[in-house]
Amino acid sequence: MFLAIKEMKHAKKRFVMIGSIIMLIAWLVFILSGLGNGLSTLAAATMKNIDGDLFIYEEGSAATMMKTKIEGKIVDDVEGKYGVKNAAQFGQSTVNVKSPDGKSKNDIAFLGIEPGKFIEPKVIDGKQLSTDDKFGVIIDETLTEKGYGIGDKIQVASSDIELTVIGITKGETFNHVPSVFANVDTWQNYAFAAPGSDNGFESPTAMIALQGKDIDAQKIEDNFDEIETFTKSEAVMGMPGYKEESGTIYLMLAFLFAISAVIIAVFFYVFILQKTQQFGVMKAIGASDKFIKKSIIAQVFVLSLISIIAGIVLTYLTALIFPEGMPFNLDFKMVILYAIVLLIVSVLGSIVSARQVTKIDPLTAIGRVE
Repeated sequence: MFLAIKEMKHAKKRFVMIGSIIMLIAWLVFILSGLGNGLSTLAAATMKNIDGDLFIYEEGSAATMMKTKIEGKIVDDVEGKYGVKNAAQFGQSTVNVKSPDGKSKNDIAFLGIEPGKFIEPKVIDGKQLSTDDKFGVIIDETLTEKGYGIGDKIQVASSDIELTVIGITKGETFNHVPSVFANVDTWQNYAFAAPGSDNGFESPTAMIALQGKDIDAQKIEDNFDEIETFTKSEAVMGMPGYKEESGTIYLMLAFLFAISAVIIAVFFYVFILQKTQQFGVMKAIGASDKFIKKSIIAQVFVLSLISIIAGIVLTYLTALIFPEGMPFNLDFKMVILYAIVLLIVSVLGSIVSARQVTKIDPLTAIGRVE
């Protein structure tokens, strides 16, 4: 390690150039992962935020909200049974609403929930939903940037439903649009206004979320007709386009990691070739292959660690200048995970390159003319 650091101090320019390349690769990985995480958050933040353990959908819906319609009274039938501690209805429609000044329209996710249930998000301003105020709604804070505020009226297009903003929450988006939480009765009046659209259900809903650590999913499916249960991760993956978006981003990251490994390995291979004469001298004066390899790997470890940390800092600085509203979300745990992967990739690349040391003949290397 001492020799490795000593050399890095002596040949600063060379190591700064190599470190810059590793830093830019790390920066690219973190930027891409932040964009991917931002897109997935925008698509399914509300579903991810639901503190549920199991979700009931219509049989054959594949956990896709657009394909499901079930009886809402199942909530009362399962609560306190089958290991279910709490149950709550969840309805969803994508609708168009007029802005407060009436000059523009915005798409929102009109979500029907039961006030006071675990599924209701906490407000950062205003008040929670109430069964006494059927037209009161909680909006995501991104809508405040479009002029919506507490007390404003929201006219739902193609209906006579007028909602009143009573609370603001944050981090709630559904299928790439801001979430607006309303009383489930109000949502049902909108979603099933057309005659026969409720399939004859007394209280139709799209999905039911369940809480409970030991829920017997099989018993629930056996005791109710035409329903199917899904885990939370399955429910999130069922969001429209979520699987495809996530798959694309993760595939790009996988290719990026593979390309990074090749680039870093080639860099250090060339680097070691340039030091053939130096290694030949070291071997001639008694340095073992193991000693030289350890010195190379230590050098790569230190250089990569510093470069990756610089890449993280550069990523956070870059995020500061991104336009407001850009779907970029850096998860610190994810950053640490990818940093560790990059560090491992760098060290593995150096191990492969360091094997060249055993092939160096001291006499040939010393006599070599560069």
